[in-house]
Amino acid sequence: MPDNSQQKVRILKIEDASSFEADDQLAVEEPLEIRLKYGTLVSRQQKSISVTMRTPGHDDDLARGFLLSEGIINHFNEITNIHLHRASSEHIITVELHPDIVPDMQKLQRNFYTSSSCGVCGKTSIEAVHQACKLLPVKDTIKIAAPTFLTLTDKLRQAQAIFKHTGGLHACALFDLDGNLLLVREDVGRHNAFDKLIGCAMLQLPLPLTNYIVLLSGRASFELIQKAMMAGVKVIAAVGAPSSLAVALADDSDITLIGFLKNNRFNIYTGTQRIINLKHENTH
Repeated sequence: MPDNSQQKVRILKIEDASSFEADDQLAVEEPLEIRLKYGTLVSRQQKSISVTMRTPGHDDDLARGFLLSEGIINHFNEITNIHLHRASSEHIITVELHPDIVPDMQKLQRNFYTSSSCGVCGKTSIEAVHQACKLLPVKDTIKIAAPTFLTLTDKLRQAQAIFKHTGGLHACALFDLDGNLLLVREDVGRHNAFDKLIGCAMLQLPLPLTNYIVLLSGRASFELIQKAMMAGVKVIAAVGAPSSLAVALADDSDITLIGFLKNNRFNIYTGTQRIINLKHENTH
């Protein structure tokens, strides 16, 4: 990430009832406006579709991933150009679609599916995600050895360059089924980090992202599972807890969802059939 993703500040530090001045690094949080340019060559239109608070860097990945996870595009080749414009405090990224692509503008509601504050019931929310997903279901024979997951958090931590300095960023990582780290993206917002990861992956790997593992540095929310489903991800591991609706969507979508992933343990909430080499102990 570029240098403008961090900001140095002078702070007053307290240790053992003593105080002293010191430098500290903060993760930068700035607004990014995403604009969509679409329509035939003789009738191009431009529309502002989102303003998100993000950490600068990989903004093109963010825009691509956002459009895919919102169901606006299915493939990177539907985009003809992406350009970022910086003017004083304004950061605007414009994504130009191929003239043959007709986007469904109704899907550009940020809360189209659901959010923590929305009153849409779980069943309706899950149905909305399935209706929006354009990727055809892929039958898989994924089998992952349980010990593979225990190696992932250390690999992610070593790759989090900015988190080492600021401690203030979420991260999403993509691994192959053997646990080899392929891609990492960081952002002050967990949803932005996932969009950046998807936006980068869709340039390098074929969609759907069925034969890969996604690792989330925090909790697994419904919206993150929705983004994973839109990209065709079948295995998700989170360092934190999943929400009830996240588990419901993962179960309904045949996604393996792992939570509370630590160095020596994890919980499997859905899709147990993909995890092998498990040792069962009788707890009664």
